[in-house]
Amino acid sequence: MRSRRGLIGLLAAQAVSLTGTRMSAIAIPWFVLVSTGSATMTGLVAACEMAPYVLFKALTGPLVDRIGARRVNITGDLVSAVVVGLIPLLHVLSVLSFPLLLVLVAVAGAMRGPSDSAKGVLIPDVVAQAGVPMERATGLSAMVERSASTFGPALAGVIVAMLGPLTALAFDALSFAVSAVIVVATVRSSAAASREPSKSDALPYFQRLKEGFSFLRRDRLLRLIALMVGVTNVLDSAFAAVLVPVWALSHGHSASMVGLLFAAMMAFSALSALVTAAVGHRMPRRATYLIGYLVTGLPRFVVLAIAGAPVWLAVGVFAVSGLASGVLNPILGAVMFERIPRHLLGRVHALTDSLAWAGIPFGPLLGGVLVGLVGLTPVLVGFGIVYLLATTLPAFAREWTELDRPRDDRASVPVSA
Repeated sequence: MRSRRGLIGLLAAQAVSLTGTRMSAIAIPWFVLVSTGSATMTGLVAACEMAPYVLFKALTGPLVDRIGARRVNITGDLVSAVVVGLIPLLHVLSVLSFPLLLVLVAVAGAMRGPSDSAKGVLIPDVVAQAGVPMERATGLSAMVERSASTFGPALAGVIVAMLGPLTALAFDALSFAVSAVIVVATVRSSAAASREPSKSDALPYFQRLKEGFSFLRRDRLLRLIALMVGVTNVLDSAFAAVLVPVWALSHGHSASMVGLLFAAMMAFSALSALVTAAVGHRMPRRATYLIGYLVTGLPRFVVLAIAGAPVWLAVGVFAVSGLASGVLNPILGAVMFERIPRHLLGRVHALTDSLAWAGIPFGPLLGGVLVGLVGLTPVLVGFGIVYLLATTLPAFAREWTELDRPRDDRASVPVSA
């Protein structure tokens, strides 16, 4: 158990911080929507958080490789705790203007990006200490993420309905602080610095950043994955931050309905991620990917577009979509960790994530503007079709066959007895 302390601690830190983040993902849009009545302003707040998130995640990759993922993670979480905690505090003091809210969520995004990236970079180190297959670790990480995405929205729905959205943000601030303490206590510096120093560590900042770009440019499969995920992230961000809240409000539901839908999806996603953690190293990656995205994408958009569809049907479709989505991140995450050299992991991981997340700031804005122009139903149908095409077409590219490589080439870390 001692050798697995780092892995357990990292998963626990992810669970705590992600639960808080998922709470704020419900609380902030709902706070802005009910305060202003504007879907466009709701999208603007989400964009102001995600744009710095993506930018700082990309630019701090060389820093993560240079000073260590553990240090970056702890610092980012502690600063995030302070910044997010200021939002409810300033509201109580009656000095929280809309421009100030935009500034605070932007700073929070700028801190959360490097911190989230650093948690991902820590995975290969704690996995090597624990001696488990990479698919098992990425499966457990995905299960934690999905579980947090189940509990967080559900808890946010209850707290927002009973105590208001800014109370949920206070819990988010606390979660960042607790996450930092867990990493300090369980993930030792030796795990984060277990690799041998590389010659690239001594290069100037921009040359190290260029190394990461060069590697990503040469690896076409990673680029295709990042671009595909980038398109789905744009659609998913608009879906979560604008389309679902607008649907709920227009049908007379409260924030608890938003929480229920995403809780149902994430609960079943966590279940399938847990199964993937156990058997993922035996699953055919390409076929699993294709089936997973076929089920998890289009149905969610269509069910909300159906006039008069009962709530139980929407909840059921979200649950089935979640069941299919839980297999995706473990597979794609394992591919990434297997293909990126350890001394470049911080840079390439950050750049790949940033490419995948680059459109997220524009997703809520796009969704809000389009809903205002053509209405909710056409946007739901159109986004669902784009989601289907974006996830299906890449699976037939020649590079996609590299997902299913020979079994004897898969084990990048030893398996404990």
